[in-house]
Amino acid sequence: MSSGINRRNFIRNSIALTAGGALAAGLSGRKAAADDAPKAAPAPADALPLGKIGKLQVSRMLLGGNLLSHYTHSRDLQYVYALAAHYNTEAKILETLALAEQHGINTMSMHNPPLPMKLLQQHRKQGGKMQWIICPTANIAPDMKDHEFQVKELIDQGADAIYIWGVRSDPLVQQGKVDLIGKAVEVAKKYNVPCGVGCHDLNVVIQCEKAQVPADFYIKTFHHHRYPSAPKPEQVGGPLSEVPGYWCKDPKAHIETMKTVEKPWIAFKTMAAGAIQPKDAFRYCFESGADHILVGMFDFEIAEDVKIAKAALDGVTRQRPWRS
Repeated sequence: MSSGINRRNFIRNSIALTAGGALAAGLSGRKAAADDAPKAAPAPADALPLGKIGKLQVSRMLLGGNLLSHYTHSRDLQYVYALAAHYNTEAKILETLALAEQHGINTMSMHNPPLPMKLLQQHRKQGGKMQWIICPTANIAPDMKDHEFQVKELIDQGADAIYIWGVRSDPLVQQGKVDLIGKAVEVAKKYNVPCGVGCHDLNVVIQCEKAQVPADFYIKTFHHHRYPSAPKPEQVGGPLSEVPGYWCKDPKAHIETMKTVEKPWIAFKTMAAGAIQPKDAFRYCFESGADHILVGMFDFEIAEDVKIAKAALDGVTRQRPWRS
């Protein structure tokens, strides 16, 4: 019995070591292959339709940055963050950017973590043409020094447009400091790039419109609540919640408010962090008035999601005119 157990342990451990070695070699190879990632091919003839934001021609679907920065909004499933990080290696991120371009996605958006920013620059050096809409994460204070430093840094790195991070704009509006959002927008526009306002709280859009903040566009969360893990009415409190997961407090109010907004609207969190199927989410967003959708995708999801987005755009019926 003892020798049998030892033999089984030996076999089990040998298999584990072999598998672990293969996995480690594979991950090491992926990282080493980052310099040889495929270059983006020209977009297909039937590429995604484009809208105009400032001076930029932007595809109706944008590539979201959360999966590239490994922040997946996976509610209380903490292992998903590590899983995304292990899958989206440096080489895989470059592959994903190239694949998105091949399918007609010409713009991506995210905040400014160092590694993904470095990879965006590497993608450009390898011939990639992906446009970047980036939000600085510096605190927005009355003197604007930290904010302006990051804005200039991002533009020097290659950002094509800037937007104010929702993590900053939400509390500023709650504190009655919408004027600082306006000043932050003006900082970016001083460098001759389009600048938008990102937010989770619909009141940010309302107050920015009232104050005539000179934003070129809004990046605003939007999704319906018709999914199994959606919050019950009594669970809806603030503008967003990780558990239960929602990032759009009142979809009907969003639709009615955005009808009155003449600036382009990029909708994000359109699938409630993966809880809503793309076929349902994309059509709902475009029919409800969104001009663009910002979608986090793994590489293997891109082709199908682009196909779904094209189908949703084909003959879509809207009450809100296209604003881009």
